[in-house]
Amino acid sequence: MTSDLPASGRLADGLHRLPVRIYFEDTDFTGIVYHASYLRFLERGRTDFLRVLGIHHSDLDAGAHGEPLAFVVRRMTLDYLRPARIDDVILVETRPAAITGARMEVAQRILRDDTVLIEAAVTVVLVGRDGRPRRVPKALAERLAAAAH
Repeated sequence: MTSDLPASGRLADGLHRLPVRIYFEDTDFTGIVYHASYLRFLERGRTDFLRVLGIHHSDLDAGAHGEPLAFVVRRMTLDYLRPARIDDVILVETRPAAITGARMEVAQRILRDDTVLIEAAVTVVLVGRDGRPRRVPKALAERLAAAAH
Protein backbone atom coordinates (compact mmCIF):
# COMPACT_ATOMS: atom_id res chain seq x y z
CA MET A 1 0.00 0.00 0.00
CA THR A 2 1.38 3.42 -0.95
CA SER A 3 0.45 5.07 2.36
CA ASP A 4 3.05 2.88 4.09
CA LEU A 5 5.92 4.56 2.23
CA PRO A 6 8.00 7.41 3.72
CA ALA A 7 7.86 10.86 2.10
CA SER A 8 10.99 10.17 0.02
CA GLY A 9 9.74 6.74 -1.00
CA ARG A 10 11.44 3.40 -0.52
CA LEU A 11 14.16 1.56 -2.42
CA ALA A 12 14.08 -2.23 -2.43
CA ASP A 13 15.51 -4.74 -4.90
CA GLY A 14 16.67 -1.99 -7.26
CA LEU A 15 13.22 -0.38 -7.49
CA HIS A 16 12.35 2.96 -5.92
CA ARG A 17 8.68 3.65 -5.17
CA LEU A 18 7.31 7.11 -4.42
CA PRO A 19 3.63 7.85 -3.66
CA VAL A 20 2.17 11.07 -5.10
CA ARG A 21 -1.33 12.47 -4.55
CA ILE A 22 -3.01 14.21 -7.47
CA TYR A 23 -4.15 17.74 -6.66
CA PHE A 24 -6.30 20.19 -8.58
CA GLU A 25 -3.18 22.02 -9.80
CA ASP A 26 -2.04 18.81 -11.55
CA THR A 27 -5.17 18.51 -13.66
CA ASP A 28 -6.86 20.14 -16.62
CA PHE A 29 -10.38 21.53 -16.43
CA THR A 30 -11.88 17.99 -16.56
CA GLY A 31 -10.05 16.73 -13.45
CA ILE A 32 -7.74 14.51 -15.52
CA VAL A 33 -3.99 14.92 -14.99
CA TYR A 34 -2.52 17.31 -17.55
CA HIS A 35 0.09 15.52 -19.66
CA ALA A 36 3.00 17.77 -18.61
CA SER A 37 2.29 17.13 -14.91
CA TYR A 38 3.62 13.60 -15.36
CA LEU A 39 7.05 15.08 -16.11
CA ARG A 40 7.10 16.61 -12.61
CA PHE A 41 6.03 13.32 -11.02
CA LEU A 42 8.78 11.44 -12.88
CA GLU A 43 11.34 14.08 -11.83
CA ARG A 44 10.30 13.68 -8.19
CA GLY A 45 10.76 9.93 -8.54
CA ARG A 46 14.28 10.31 -9.95
CA THR A 47 15.21 12.95 -7.36
CA ASP A 48 13.98 10.89 -4.41
CA PHE A 49 15.63 7.75 -5.83
CA LEU A 50 18.93 9.65 -5.63
CA ARG A 51 17.99 11.08 -2.21
CA VAL A 52 17.52 7.65 -0.61
CA LEU A 53 20.99 6.75 -1.93
CA GLY A 54 22.43 9.81 -0.17
CA ILE A 55 22.97 11.67 -3.47
CA HIS A 56 21.57 15.18 -3.10
CA HIS A 57 21.31 17.77 -5.87
CA SER A 58 22.43 20.51 -3.48
CA ASP A 59 25.63 18.57 -2.66
CA LEU A 60 26.32 18.00 -6.35
CA ASP A 61 25.84 21.71 -7.07
CA ALA A 62 28.05 22.68 -4.11
CA GLY A 63 30.94 20.67 -5.56
CA ALA A 64 30.92 17.90 -2.95
CA HIS A 65 32.41 15.57 -5.59
CA GLY A 66 35.17 17.83 -6.88
CA GLU A 67 33.34 20.42 -8.96
CA PRO A 68 29.73 21.64 -9.22
CA LEU A 69 27.69 19.00 -11.05
CA ALA A 70 24.09 18.38 -12.05
CA PHE A 71 22.05 15.60 -13.59
CA VAL A 72 20.14 16.81 -16.65
CA VAL A 73 17.61 15.03 -18.82
CA ARG A 74 19.03 14.22 -22.25
CA ARG A 75 16.19 12.13 -23.63
CA MET A 76 12.77 11.01 -22.47
CA THR A 77 10.22 8.74 -24.11
CA LEU A 78 6.78 8.46 -22.54
CA ASP A 79 3.85 6.18 -23.25
CA TYR A 80 0.60 7.55 -21.87
CA LEU A 81 -1.53 4.46 -21.29
CA ARG A 82 -4.28 5.53 -18.89
CA PRO A 83 -5.21 8.81 -17.18
CA ALA A 84 -4.86 9.68 -13.51
CA ARG A 85 -7.53 11.86 -11.93
CA ILE A 86 -7.84 14.40 -9.16
CA ASP A 87 -7.46 12.84 -5.65
CA ASP A 88 -5.83 9.64 -6.99
CA VAL A 89 -2.76 8.42 -5.16
CA ILE A 90 -0.29 7.22 -7.75
CA LEU A 91 2.99 5.39 -7.36
CA VAL A 92 6.09 6.52 -9.27
CA GLU A 93 8.50 3.63 -9.82
CA THR A 94 12.11 4.33 -10.75
CA ARG A 95 14.68 1.71 -11.69
CA PRO A 96 18.19 2.43 -12.96
CA ALA A 97 18.69 0.45 -16.16
CA ALA A 98 22.34 1.26 -16.95
CA ILE A 99 25.09 3.53 -15.67
CA THR A 100 27.92 4.25 -18.10
CA GLY A 101 30.43 7.09 -18.09
CA ALA A 102 28.43 10.30 -17.69
CA ARG A 103 25.07 8.71 -18.51
CA MET A 104 22.35 6.91 -16.57
CA GLU A 105 19.44 5.17 -18.26
CA VAL A 106 16.35 5.04 -16.06
CA ALA A 107 13.14 3.04 -16.49
CA GLN A 108 10.12 4.64 -14.85
CA ARG A 109 6.44 3.82 -14.49
CA ILE A 110 3.48 5.51 -12.88
CA LEU A 111 0.78 3.27 -11.47
CA ARG A 112 -2.58 3.59 -9.78
CA ASP A 113 -3.01 0.45 -7.71
CA ASP A 114 -1.90 -2.28 -10.14
CA THR A 115 -2.76 -0.33 -13.30
CA VAL A 116 0.16 1.10 -15.27
CA LEU A 117 -0.67 4.66 -16.35
CA ILE A 118 2.67 5.84 -17.79
CA GLU A 119 5.85 4.11 -18.94
CA ALA A 120 8.97 6.21 -19.44
CA ALA A 121 12.53 5.63 -20.60
CA VAL A 122 14.80 8.45 -19.45
CA THR A 123 18.43 9.23 -20.19
CA VAL A 124 20.10 11.61 -17.73
CA VAL A 125 23.63 12.94 -18.07
CA LEU A 126 25.90 14.34 -15.40
CA VAL A 127 27.25 17.74 -16.47
CA GLY A 128 29.50 20.45 -15.10
CA ARG A 129 28.57 24.12 -14.91
CA ASP A 130 29.73 24.51 -18.52
CA GLY A 131 27.05 22.03 -19.61
CA ARG A 132 29.59 19.46 -20.79
CA PRO A 133 29.27 15.82 -19.70
CA ARG A 134 31.30 14.60 -16.74
CA ARG A 135 31.99 11.01 -15.79
CA VAL A 136 29.96 9.99 -12.74
CA PRO A 137 32.38 10.11 -9.77
CA LYS A 138 33.40 6.65 -8.56
CA ALA A 139 31.64 6.94 -5.17
CA LEU A 140 28.35 7.90 -6.85
CA ALA A 141 28.72 5.25 -9.55
CA GLU A 142 29.21 2.61 -6.86
CA ARG A 143 26.04 3.70 -5.00
CA LEU A 144 24.03 3.73 -8.21
CA ALA A 145 25.38 0.34 -9.31
CA ALA A 146 24.61 -1.19 -5.90
CA ALA A 147 21.04 0.13 -6.08
CA ALA A 148 20.57 -1.36 -9.54
CA HIS A 149 21.14 -4.90 -8.26
